[in-house]
Amino acid sequence: MSAAAAHYSAVNANQDVLDAIHAVVGPTGWIGDAAGMAPYLVETRGLWRGQAAGVVRPGTTEEVASVVRLAAAARLPIVPQGGNTGLLGGGVPDSGIVLSTSRLNRVRDLDATNHTLTVEAGCVLADIQRIADEAGFLFPLSLAAEGSCQIGGNLSTNAGGVQVLRFGNARDLVLGLEVVMPDGRVWSGLRGLRKDNTGYDLKQIFIGAEGTLGIITAAVLKLFAKPKTQETAFVAAPSAEGILQIFTRARDLFGDALVAFEMVPRIGLEFTIRHIAGVSDPLAAAHPFYALIEIASPRENDPLRDGLERLLTDAIGDGTATDAVVAASVAQSEALWRIRETIPEAQRHEGASVKHDVAVPVSQVAAFVVRAGEIVEAAEPGVRVVAFGHVGDGNIHFNLSQPLGADPKRFLARCDEFNRMVHDLAVAMGGTFSAEHGIGRLKRGELVHYKSEIEIELMRRIKTAFDPLSIMNPGKVI
Repeated sequence: MSAAAAHYSAVNANQDVLDAIHAVVGPTGWIGDAAGMAPYLVETRGLWRGQAAGVVRPGTTEEVASVVRLAAAARLPIVPQGGNTGLLGGGVPDSGIVLSTSRLNRVRDLDATNHTLTVEAGCVLADIQRIADEAGFLFPLSLAAEGSCQIGGNLSTNAGGVQVLRFGNARDLVLGLEVVMPDGRVWSGLRGLRKDNTGYDLKQIFIGAEGTLGIITAAVLKLFAKPKTQETAFVAAPSAEGILQIFTRARDLFGDALVAFEMVPRIGLEFTIRHIAGVSDPLAAAHPFYALIEIASPRENDPLRDGLERLLTDAIGDGTATDAVVAASVAQSEALWRIRETIPEAQRHEGASVKHDVAVPVSQVAAFVVRAGEIVEAAEPGVRVVAFGHVGDGNIHFNLSQPLGADPKRFLARCDEFNRMVHDLAVAMGGTFSAEHGIGRLKRGELVHYKSEIEIELMRRIKTAFDPLSIMNPGKVI
């Protein structure tokens, strides 16, 4: 057969399987026109734009399984996609089909006694939070994209967020999963068990795999007691070391009541004041660093505020902190959180930026922030370091804004150079180059660079064992 004839046969075969997939999901579950597919083919920041033969939106797990079986038989690549809010290109297709979970959006069960909520993968995170709240519970996973991201994507990327300190990453909030395997079989592991010591914990293999090993279609989520007493403080400190010392004291004093502890540098606060409507400086004078502290208890009238005020009085008294404000209302608490949550949005208005999602042991956070700042400032005089994030779990978003008046293209052209500086330091300090955003396609090279040979080999073996045809999100992670 000639090359042209072989290509013709392949095209026809693909069209046949696309027609069969279309028949499985019906007109509601299929998007084949360019305009309709466009939102599914671009990464949220516009860094990648892909291509696909179609977007399929199954309405049930059975439809997902049927689609996957058809695709596997034709070796048609599948790119699973949730809310498409990822930052590393993990949901952008190069070929094949996009399988959107957006129609898998049902709540299957709420077990109040077991403190569990069973939902399908397409449920939006904010809706899950609301459903838990209305039932008298808390689902603690919280991140900036919660109004549009979907729980399947959150689990596939092992999302973090601001409450990891108290409740853990996404993988810590799951008891069971339902997954469609790359051959179309369904693994039904939707068990609400807190103890199940019967071999490998299979659900953890799929959490954080970014859709490369299977498609999560439903999950049993842990619920927690809703906080009835909550306090928020915004604390100034003269140094990053001061922030770390305040954290240590808060952790020792409050234990599990310490829900979140975030660091904000002065430049981050200035960016939000400059570009975000309604943001103002909570304190009278400027300070190098700030901590945003949240403590909470399921008990009414818990005297958390008394303890918080003692902590702050002592810290200011010995110079560890320099000023502080404690929110007097929910509105004031929300205003303080708005500062932290809008730093990435504000930074976009300051020109080109290079962003890093690193983590080091908590004990090394201050030293990392100082040393990494010195390294990049020596390499790029005038660079503006915006180091903020989750001090309580060691995850710092070490972002670099271009020097004022610099050429954005020239600055971005040094991205790989900056990455090597920052990532080398994080790894040397016992940390990682990716704390909560995953690998996607952006950090594949970094994975190979920093992981040991045996780690890469084991990951490849797992990929081959689960997806021998390599049709699940090919070209991502590994």
